[in-house]
Amino acid sequence: MIKVVRGNPTPEELAAALAVVQARAAATASAASGAPRVPEDWSDPARIVRARARTPRPGPRAWSRTFWPG
Repeated sequence: MIKVVRGNPTPEELAAALAVVQARAAATASAASGAPRVPEDWSDPARIVRARARTPRPGPRAWSRTFWPG
């Protein structure tokens, strides 16, 4: 139920507002009843594992090679 709290809308204005509310409710209902959403690639935990597998690991004396004289 929709109640006008303030103002005095014309029947056309009220019909336009109700049409927008109904369209929004129908779009929300159809999106919720559809197929389950597939997670995006950025939120996939396997992505982190793949990225770490490709990065080179430092060797035993890597700390001595990190200084850049300048």
